[in-house]
Amino acid sequence: MSILQIALDVPLPRLFDYLRVGEVAGDPVGRLVEVPFGRGSKIGVVVAEVEQSDQPADKLKEAALIADLPPLPADWLELCGFCARYYHHPLGQVMAFALPPLLRKGKAPRLLKKKAGDAVLPAPTFHPATPDQQVAIDAIVGAEGFQTFLLHGVTGSGKTEVYLRAIDAVLTRGDQALMLVPEIALTPQLEGRVSARFPGAHVVSAHSGVADAARSRAFLAALEGCATIVLGTRLSVFMPMPNLQLIVVDEEHDASFKQQDGLRYSARDIAIFRARQRNIPIVLGSATPSLETFHHATSGRYTLLELPLRAVAVAMPTVATVDTRKQKLQDGLSQEVITAVSERLQRGEQSLLFLNRRGYAPVLACPACGWISACRRCAANLVLHLADRRLRCHHCGLETAIPRHCPDCGNLDLQPFGRGTQRLEAKLTVLFPDARILRIDRDSADSPKKWQALLAAIHAGEADILVGTQMLAKGHDFPLLTLVGVVGADAALFAADFRAPERLFSQLMQVGGRSGRAALPGKVLIQTEYPDHPLYRALVDHDYAAFAAAQLAERDAAGFPPFAFQALLRAEAHEMADALDFLRSAVLAAPTFSEVLLYDPVPMRLSRLKNRERGQLLVESRSRPALQAFLTEWMTQLQALKTPRELRWHLDVDPLEF
Repeated sequence: MSILQIALDVPLPRLFDYLRVGEVAGDPVGRLVEVPFGRGSKIGVVVAEVEQSDQPADKLKEAALIADLPPLPADWLELCGFCARYYHHPLGQVMAFALPPLLRKGKAPRLLKKKAGDAVLPAPTFHPATPDQQVAIDAIVGAEGFQTFLLHGVTGSGKTEVYLRAIDAVLTRGDQALMLVPEIALTPQLEGRVSARFPGAHVVSAHSGVADAARSRAFLAALEGCATIVLGTRLSVFMPMPNLQLIVVDEEHDASFKQQDGLRYSARDIAIFRARQRNIPIVLGSATPSLETFHHATSGRYTLLELPLRAVAVAMPTVATVDTRKQKLQDGLSQEVITAVSERLQRGEQSLLFLNRRGYAPVLACPACGWISACRRCAANLVLHLADRRLRCHHCGLETAIPRHCPDCGNLDLQPFGRGTQRLEAKLTVLFPDARILRIDRDSADSPKKWQALLAAIHAGEADILVGTQMLAKGHDFPLLTLVGVVGADAALFAADFRAPERLFSQLMQVGGRSGRAALPGKVLIQTEYPDHPLYRALVDHDYAAFAAAQLAERDAAGFPPFAFQALLRAEAHEMADALDFLRSAVLAAPTFSEVLLYDPVPMRLSRLKNRERGQLLVESRSRPALQAFLTEWMTQLQALKTPRELRWHLDVDPLEF
C-alpha cells in the first residue's frame, strides 16, 4: 500500500496521510495533489511516500495527483523545510506561501516553453569597469562553491554594474541567476536595465504587483529552466531554479526583506541558506550594510569587497549639518536650506527636500482644551491630510473628515502640530512661486502608473524641487539633482528601538547619495539640534566604518544582535489583560534552558492596532542553536495551551520590529 505524506495549507505543524491513486507514473514526491479535507478539498504538496501510516487503513482517503503540473524539485522542498523549522511555521503554510496563486489552486497557466540554451544570446555591451569594480567582479566570478560576499560600495560606486558583470558570466555558462531587490518600485527600473543589457535573456519578475497568471508563468519558467534571470522582491527567494548559480541581494540592509506578517521570514537570510544549499556564491550589496552583515564581513565569516569611489561622479557629495538651535525656522526650513535651494533654481539644477513623514501634519489639536486627533482603533494619532480634507490613520487606514470645531470644547481654532510632506510642499510653493515642485510619497504615488509618471518627469527635468519620503532614498539616478536637504531627522536619535540609529544613518546616507551622481557636484544639508552627535559626524565624514564600529561596541556591551539572538512571542486580544495573561502562561510553560533568557511580558510600542490590544515577550540567547532548541520545545507547549477563541499569537524569529 502506497501512502503519501502531504503538506496542506492549514495552521497545524504536521503532515497528512493519504492513499495514492491516479495514473501518474514515477516518484510522487514534490507533486501537487488534490485531497478531500473536512467538507471540501485542498491542494497540497507530496513530501514523502511511505508504506505504513499511524492512521487506520480504513480511515485513509485518496489523493489525486495533478498530472499537468511538474513536480517541485528536492532542493525547493528542502528550502521550505528549513524555513518551516527555523521560523517555526507549519510546513504546509510555508509551501502554500511559496507557491504562486494559480498553482496554489492546482491550476496550470499557459506557458511558452523556451529552454535557456536554445537561443543564441547577443553579446552584452558593458561600460569599462573601474579597478575596484574589476577586483570585485573577478572575486565573484572566480568563486568556487559557496561563498558570501559583502559588496560594500558608496552610493553611485557602480554596484549594479558588478552584479550585471557577474550575471553575464553565469548566463555565458547557460545557468540561471536570482537577484533580489527590496521594493516593488525598484523592480521595473531594474528589469528595464537588465533586459537592455541582456536582450536575448529570458528575464522574469516576481513580486506582489505582478498579476496572478504572470506570477505563475514566471514560477514555471524558472522551474523548467526557461527563465535565465529572476528579478524580484522578497518572495522571489522561493522561485525554483534548477540551474541557479548566483544570488544577488541588493540593498541587503533594507527592512523590506523581512516579512512582518504571516510567515515572518528574512529573504536575505533564506537566500544565504539557499546559496549554501546549492554550493554557489551570493553577493550582498549595500552602501550601508546591516550591522550583522558588516560584523560577519569584518570578522572573516563573509568576504568583504569594497567600492570606495563613485564610478561616474568625481567625488562624493559634501555633507554639512545646519544647527537649528539658535535660528527661527520657516515651517521647518532653515535659511541655509532656503538659500541653497534658491541657488540651485538659478543654476537650473534640482533639489530634494527629504522628510520621512507624509501628510500635512502628524496631528490636529485643540490649543484650548488639549484634544488631539487620536485614532479610535489604534494607539496612534490621525494624520492631517489637508489636500483632500481628511484625517487618516497610517496604521489601520481609518479616515474621517476634518472637524469644523473641537469635538470636546467646541473651539473653532484647531491647529496642526508638526509637519509632513504636504505642509513642506505648501511652504515651498510660497517661497518659490515660480518653481516646479513635485511631492513624492505614498499619497502622490499610490499606483505604479503614477510612480512611473513622477520618475519620468524628474528624469525629463520637469521638476525643480522634489519633496519626498524614503521612496526616493535609494535606487535612483537623477543627473540634475545636486542638493539634498534633510528635515526632521532628530527624533530617531533617541528612539527606544536599539536599531533606530542604524536605520537613520542608512536612510540619510542613502538619500544623501542621490545628490551629485553625475558631472555636477552634490551637497547634503542636515538640519539638526544636535550637530555634534557622533552619527551626524560620521555622515559628514562619509565614515560608515567608524559609525558601525561604535554601534557594534555598544551592542556587544548590551548583548544585542549580532552578539545575541532573539525571538518575540506576540499576542493580541480585545483586552490587554488577556494578551498579557497568555504571555505569562507561556513563561510558565517554557522549558528550562540555562543559555536562554525570557523577559517579562509587556505591551507592544504600538499597543493597540485595529481595535486589538497587543503584548509581547522577548526571548534571547547568546547561542543560536540553544535558542532554536528552546523554541522547538516551547512551541509544542504553546500549541497545547488553552486560549480564548479571540486571542491570536505568533512567534517572530530574528525580529526587526518591537
